[in-house]
Amino acid sequence: MNDSLFTDLTALSCPYCGAAIQLITDPMDEEQDYIEDCEVCCRPMRVLISPDGNIQLLREDD
Repeated sequence: MNDSLFTDLTALSCPYCGAAIQLITDPMDEEQDYIEDCEVCCRPMRVLISPDGNIQLLREDD
């Protein structure tokens, strides 16, 4: 099987509006850093995923 075909669904809170959101992430053995818009307030969040699977959502204005 190819591990890149698997994804995780993670429940988090938007750093702007505090709304409960779900992110579909691709578990990899490397750091990930990308921008995704909140599904509720549409503001851009920076998504940081560490190799151990820890996920942080940061405001773009921080």
